Amino acid sequence: MKLATTLLLLSSAAFAQGPAPAQVRQGKAGAPIDLTGYWVSVVTEDWRYRMLTPAKGDYASVPLNPEGRKVADTWDPAKDEAAGNACKAYGAAGLTRQPGRIHITWDNDMALKLDFDAGTQTRILNFNKPTPPASATWQGVSEAKWDLAPAAGRGPVDAMMRGGSLKAVTTHLKAGYLRKNGVPYSENATLTDYFSVTNETNGDHWLIITSVLEDPMYLTQPFITSTHFKKEPDGSKWSPSPCSTK
Repeated sequence: MKLATTLLLLSSAAFAQGPAPAQVRQGKAGAPIDLTGYWVSVVTEDWRYRMLTPAKGDYASVPLNPEGRKVADTWDPAKDEAAGNACKAYGAAGLTRQPGRIHITWDNDMALKLDFDAGTQTRILNFNKPTPPASATWQGVSEAKWDLAPAAGRGPVDAMMRGGSLKAVTTHLKAGYLRKNGVPYSENATLTDYFSVTNETNGDHWLIITSVLEDPMYLTQPFITSTHFKKEPDGSKWSPSPCSTK
């Protein structure tokens, strides 16, 4: 009787727990959403910070600490250009907010390649643990993984039917600017990007990149932005341009 009761309890517990969740496949084989294609930025907010170069000292809405404000107040675009630092506003932490286009392709089965026409920059999002570079770079090192949406009901659910988003954590960044007027981030910064896609009933496809920048050197709290891109049918409007301090 005791044995039967024990077996019944174990069986009930196993049923209550349900099947073990399937391991999430990473890389191209496990992609729950399609990020590939040409995407153009749609600037509906922060227009004066993104479409124009703001005035020196205009760092409204960025949670800078006193040291961050001090650095921003010393911005000198001519000095940056002379020092070969025209790309300081085109590092990973500021690049997404630059108006322009992104061309996303699979670099290989375990890495996504993001080409930006603004500044002619390239980011690689690695699903395998990347090897840190010898020194910091504008685009740093990004480690990516798929985050799947919760599945309804029981039993295994194919990732392609669930949807989800891509999370990429970027470190080893060369110090740069959040905005073209010298609002700084340091080499200690960590950037976390979340990439999601929406498919509208009118046939439009949107890419939304939510970015969270943490920088204990210059920020009092994480700086969060959400940037929207609309999918284009092809690359006919692709127009790479060099970095500019203006």
